Amino acid sequence: MALVQVILSEDVHALGDAGEIVSVKPGYARNYLFAQGKAMPATAERVNQVEHQQRVIAEKRAKELSDLESVKSKLDATTLEIEAQAGDEGKLFGSVTAQNLAELLSQKGLKVDRRKIVLQEPIKTIGEHTVAIRLRRDVVAEFKVTVKAAG
Repeated sequence: MALVQVILSEDVHALGDAGEIVSVKPGYARNYLFAQGKAMPATAERVNQVEHQQRVIAEKRAKELSDLESVKSKLDATTLEIEAQAGDEGKLFGSVTAQNLAELLSQKGLKVDRRKIVLQEPIKTIGEHTVAIRLRRDVVAEFKVTVKAAG
């Protein structure tokens, strides 16, 4: 199966950064990258345009990085406390999910997309847990979550 070359319009996780020319399968390009506006076909004319766009993207990325670093420092200093129903052995009658954490962070004035919160599995025990948030591929913040038994 032949691969097609596309120019990424924005960062795509595990594929590349905005402005890069990458080879992908035609179906992935057509059904996902082009449909979502994340890429465009790599023609000779567009390749020339990309060189200009890369300079613009580099400036945008530098500004974005400084903004994300300030958000990262706020998140690193954040500690959340959650009360949940728990049994005698410290196991919760339910769990604390990324959605719960995103809502608590937004109450503290930190808007974070729940999909960026990295939880291998929901929190199901009382105690202190460290949770990571992948703000960007190279910027990861961590905050503490303390789960206490209610009652």
